[in-house]
Amino acid sequence: MSDETIQERLLLSSSPQGGKFEILAISAGAGNGWDFPAEVLRESLALWDGRECYLDHSLWGHSVRDLAGVLHSPVWDDARQGIRLTLKAVGPGGPILNQLAQAALNSDVRPDVGFSADILFSASGRRVSKILRVLSVDVVMNPARGGAFLRALNQQTRQTIKGGKPTMDEATQTNSLPAAAAPESAADELEKARALRAEMCACLLEQSLTAAHLPAPLAERIRAQFSGRIFEPAELRAALQDGRDLAARLTGGAVVQGPGRISGMVSSEDQLTAAAYDLLGAERPEGLKSVKTARLSGIRELYTMLTGDTSFYGGYYPERAALATSATLPGLLKNALNKLIVMGWQELGRSGYRWWEPIVSVEHFTSLHTISGVLVGEVTVLPSVDEGAPYTELELKDSAETAGWTKYGGYIGLTLEMFERDETHKLRQYPYKLASAALRRISALVGSVFTANSGAGPQMADSYNVFDASHHANLGSAALSSESWEAASQAIYEQPMLLASGGTAPRLALDARYCVVPRSLRLTAMRILYPSFEREANIFSENLQRGEMGDVITCPEFSDASDWAAVADPRLAPAIIVAERFGLLPEIFISDSETSGALFSNDEVRMKVRHWLSVFVADYRPLYKANVV
Repeated sequence: MSDETIQERLLLSSSPQGGKFEILAISAGAGNGWDFPAEVLRESLALWDGRECYLDHSLWGHSVRDLAGVLHSPVWDDARQGIRLTLKAVGPGGPILNQLAQAALNSDVRPDVGFSADILFSASGRRVSKILRVLSVDVVMNPARGGAFLRALNQQTRQTIKGGKPTMDEATQTNSLPAAAAPESAADELEKARALRAEMCACLLEQSLTAAHLPAPLAERIRAQFSGRIFEPAELRAALQDGRDLAARLTGGAVVQGPGRISGMVSSEDQLTAAAYDLLGAERPEGLKSVKTARLSGIRELYTMLTGDTSFYGGYYPERAALATSATLPGLLKNALNKLIVMGWQELGRSGYRWWEPIVSVEHFTSLHTISGVLVGEVTVLPSVDEGAPYTELELKDSAETAGWTKYGGYIGLTLEMFERDETHKLRQYPYKLASAALRRISALVGSVFTANSGAGPQMADSYNVFDASHHANLGSAALSSESWEAASQAIYEQPMLLASGGTAPRLALDARYCVVPRSLRLTAMRILYPSFEREANIFSENLQRGEMGDVITCPEFSDASDWAAVADPRLAPAIIVAERFGLLPEIFISDSETSGALFSNDEVRMKVRHWLSVFVADYRPLYKANVV
């Protein structure tokens, strides 16, 4: 071995202004009261590429002074169940981003700093159904949904010194944090480390004080206590908690009067949300049912508290807004009105337009592709298997019926004048009107199965209408009576099973379960199907046919006073399919902001309702129709 001295050192090529990091932007789970499913996050990957990263969220738009980086290369991380991105530090906030990253990834100093996504999404209840747009992914304190630094991505070069002559090896990837060239002496290295840590502590101090929302005198006292020195995050957290406790003791007497016990803490945003739900008559969300709040006088007060627009000029005036909250008027209205849609749908259960529910099968679909093969053929009988012989494959055949989707909807304008006139009663009624309109739409679609094409129903894949006497054996013309009902039930009973190949098919062996009639035939149908004693010519005799099977359903879509239909139990033989994409109930969207959309151009907040539906016949055999002549 040579006697020459060999020394090695690593030179990191990136500067504090040019760091690259691998981060977790968001992960599946609950955050800020919303549930983010993994599949929804995975479908949104393309929306995250090229988004900006700023220092902290902003309610009034970001400034270029806050720009800290740009995100790219989004991938799905199965282990963390979240979206992983590469973050390049750029802009005026880049150096602060690098300092925060070093603090977050350093084993000694770990402030609770991470990432929070500013996104637009649609939801069903509290469950997010689709991410519509990613506005930014910002560096914040106490991130809500898993955002975090994972590692730094920087280039390093190994410098080997042999005999006093340096040589450079090839650059390799490392997880080291950005740093300057190696110091020339241990003293210089120690001094630079102390300076960097002091910078981190100063940044952590300001970020923590901003997030703490302490009264100004207390914040200044803590700033003076920690400024200009190196400290541990735990020490700062303890001081902030002491400040919060002191503020609570000083202001608690002015808030709580009389004896009592505090069992929980709520924010002004929680109180406002609860008050908005109470104002519109909607049931509060689960976490807000015990929140005590003052009652709003009407939507005029709600509008002015959130926008500060006391003169109803149109716009957002934060300096005059009564509440400093992240809640917005469109967001509050959307959540409360969707809750009213659910309540209205349930209350309309007594409505005649929900007649279709017992005779249909409701199916949920996860895409808007053409629906096909919903009905699967039967296995008639199990074949025998000889000893030692192989099993044979059972033949199954999908239905040939297909169906497309239709989008229904519209919007209602909530004008500036409506807020100024305080027309709260109108706003309360809108969700019920929308729920009722959605019910009538489904009623009309299901009713058309029995009324389309002069009562023969829609055309099916075999080129015949649903009700066809010659080819489907399910169309008659007799008036409703005990005899004609028995004939209809027998016709359904004797329908053949759906076979995958030729041969003699066994009977369906199902009787009619529901008698669908117009309003004029309801009493006649009830006398046939409901159990009682019949009185004729002073002779009492029990009608044994009554009560054996069946129920009466009145269809408001039947325009002919004499026509009627019979339907088997859809749990045993599905015939009419009601397909939904985002739920059977319609959704409400309110997306106008104070500086764009209809609020800017029309002085109105638009309440849009959307409904994706497909109603079709998958199988004619469980259905029978009588077009009485």
